[in-house]
Amino acid sequence: MKFSVFSPLLIMLGIGAGFAISLSNDPHTLPSALIDQPLPEFDLPPIRTEDVGFSRADLEGQVALVNVFASWCVACRIEHPTLMRLSREKRIPVYGVDWKDKREDGAAWLLAFGDPYELVGEDQNSKLAIELGVTGAPETYVIDKTGRIRYKQIGPITEDVWNDTIEPLVIALEKEVTP
Repeated sequence: MKFSVFSPLLIMLGIGAGFAISLSNDPHTLPSALIDQPLPEFDLPPIRTEDVGFSRADLEGQVALVNVFASWCVACRIEHPTLMRLSREKRIPVYGVDWKDKREDGAAWLLAFGDPYELVGEDQNSKLAIELGVTGAPETYVIDKTGRIRYKQIGPITEDVWNDTIEPLVIALEKEVTP
């Protein structure tokens, strides 16, 4: 086979096109196979003995956030002020899943920093986290009125993330009429 003068140019164009496509992808956005799928069934025990646990049934009929956090999670401290504001303003119900944590550590963390959650469940053995495909804390799921996962936020919910991404989705989901 004869080597063409244009072969190196074609190879370089192919490599350049590959780089251009990969640079246009947002490295912080990971696709989730669970988008538009029902939230898995779960029933988590509470992290405080005086509280009730948290189950899928608690989310029925409302748009809500399910936030996976842990006392050992440094990035959870970044998003915590935003979650506290949402809780104070009663903007959207926020539910917590304390992941890979001892109950007493999660409870102490909420006592120290404030508790923005309607209910908090303990997932020390990662059963729910595995079903959700959690890769690290914090991760937050936007759940619609029918119990379907509509968005997955990987990393902290900052004010910008709330304003630019999550709040517009929440507003649209709140307007949806459920059958």
